Parts: sequence; structure tokens; C-alpha cells
Amino acid sequence: MSLFKDKVLLITGGTGSFGNAVLNRFLKTDIGEIRIFSRDEKKQDDMRHDFQARMPEVANKIKFYIGDVRNKSTLKYAMKGVDYVFHAAALKQVPSCEFFPMEAVKTNVIGTDNTLDAAIDAGVKCVICLSTDKAAYPINAMGITKAIEEKIAVAKSRLSGDTKICCTRYGNVMCSRGSVIPLWIDQIRKGNPITLTEPKMTRFIMSLEEAVDLVLFAFEHGKNGDILVQKAPACTIQTQAEAVVELFKHQYGEALNSSNSSNSLNSAEPEIRVIGIRHGEKMYETLLTKEEAAKAIDMGNFYAVPADNRDLNYDKYFKEGDTKRALIEEFNSNNTRILNLEETKEKIASLQYIQNELNGIPNLV
Repeated sequence: MSLFKDKVLLITGGTGSFGNAVLNRFLKTDIGEIRIFSRDEKKQDDMRHDFQARMPEVANKIKFYIGDVRNKSTLKYAMKGVDYVFHAAALKQVPSCEFFPMEAVKTNVIGTDNTLDAAIDAGVKCVICLSTDKAAYPINAMGITKAIEEKIAVAKSRLSGDTKICCTRYGNVMCSRGSVIPLWIDQIRKGNPITLTEPKMTRFIMSLEEAVDLVLFAFEHGKNGDILVQKAPACTIQTQAEAVVELFKHQYGEALNSSNSSNSLNSAEPEIRVIGIRHGEKMYETLLTKEEAAKAIDMGNFYAVPADNRDLNYDKYFKEGDTKRALIEEFNSNNTRILNLEETKEKIASLQYIQNELNGIPNLV
């Protein structure tokens, strides 16, 4: 019997890539109900029709709730009878958050506070908050607001009673909504140069399935207040771009060639054009800071960072300083395992999204 047998799971921001991945993973299991909570009725309708077509025998397990994490009353209504919550609602586009930081605050900070309050009040057993590598040493509004989200989650966990609260922190999820690979594929097909920001920039990479695995690991093994991260590999943006070009160069300019008898573009390869670092971007990302690495627990393919559950009476905890901490190195996308071109190409090619694109099958997300 699984931990989710006959249980009710609510996913905030559930019409996004993560929500779709969870539905694909869980709908045909013994889970009782999955509630999709989001503010976009069109995406909910698209999702409803997609799963009714693909999984008609279990599509009735999906229940849709229109609401906004910024509005606590809509959360309270959706949270009734829920056993578990995956909190995925977020503003995550770095440049957008730079231009509209208060919108990021409203969703990523206040929205998280509302979600956790509603979950605790409803007696939810476990809440997993999805965070990002940009929350470690944050320099942009998106990362800063997600760092505050983590602080809120850890603070709430101290007084959450029977509700377990954990965070998961991970890097770039390939082919998720708003990510760069779908953009590059579209640029290749239109016969345009593919644009990248900085060739030497490194990023952690993982699949949507691995993102779900991390959340499930946190659900099963995380303790209240933990932040969990995957020991993810990384690659340079240049390597990632070259891998996508190799996979899709046979489709270069097909959108133009379909209306033009000339096949001149098909014999060429897409140009990779460097456009420069965008607002708020870093050359590399960090999954564990030095301070977190000093106390992180190695759990095989994952690290767990336990909450600091001391109160404000520091005198009673006083001890000599830990000189070893200065020797601990942060875990970032420069010092993790760096994938070469073939390894990156293999990882990208393994994604269901990529297989669908190569075989002409539409992707909903």
C-alpha cells in the first residue's frame, strides 16, 4: 500500500509543468484525488481535456479549483479535506521579477505564507514547498523572494503541530514552461539563430521526473523544517545549446521550407548567437551555501539541510566556534559534475518532451 492510497493531494500552481508531471506519475496509482489549484481557467480547461483524452479511466480523480495563493480565502476553501500539499505556485522568470519585484513578493512570499497558514489550519499532514537554486546567495528579486519563502517555511515548521513542512531546492528543470530549450527548438525550426546569454555560464540541469522524485524524497524522508537538494550535474549554456542543435539541426528552417520549395536552409546549421547576460543572472548557481554545507546530511543522491531549531536565547547554546566551517565548500554548478557534450545530449534526448518534439507529437506544456 502506497503512502498516497486514497489520499487527497493539492498542487498550487498545478497547471504548470510540475503539476502535469505529478499527474502523469500519480493518476494511474491508488491516490484518491488530485486537486489542481491555479488562477488560469484556460490552462485548467486545457489540462482537463488533455487528461480526459489520454487517461479517461482516471481523469475523474482530478479536481480543479480556481484561486490565487495571494488570496487566503480561496486557499482555505480548496484546502478542506486535503492530506498533502505540493506548493509549486511561483513567479519564477528572473527578468520579469526584476522589473516587477512586488509581484514576486505577493506570490512567492505572501502566497507561501497564505498557503502554509491554510494548510496548518486545515490539518494537512505534509506540505512540500518548491524552491530554487537562486535562493542560495540570491542576487535577484526572484531568488530573494524564494529565499524568504524558505525562511517562512522553516519558521512555520517550528509551530506547525502535526503538519510537516519541507522545502526542495533544485536547478534548471529542462523543458519546463518558460525554460530555454523549447525556445531554442522553435528558433531552429523557424530558421533563426538560437540565442544564448553567456557561453561559459553553468547551470544545474534536471528533468521534470527528477524534480518530482526530489519532492517525493522530501515527502518520505524529510524532517520538519528540512531543505532538500538533489546532487544534480551541470553543464555550460554553450554545451546545452550545442546539444540541442545536434538533436534538431535536421529540422532547421522547416517552418520556412514548408512554404518555400527551396531547401537551402536544411543543409545549413543554426547559428548560436550570444546576446549577453540578462537582468539579475549569475554566472553559476548554488544549491548549498557554505553555511548549509557545514551542517548538511548526506543522503545518497540528495542532501538534507536541517532546520536550526534554537530559540532566541543564544546564551544557553554558547560553545566555541567551529573552525572546520571555513574548510567547507559550497555546492554549486561549477564544482558539481560537469557534463560534456555527449552526456548533455544524452540527458536532453531522454526527456519525453524532446522525444515528442522529435516525433511530431504535440506537447501541452
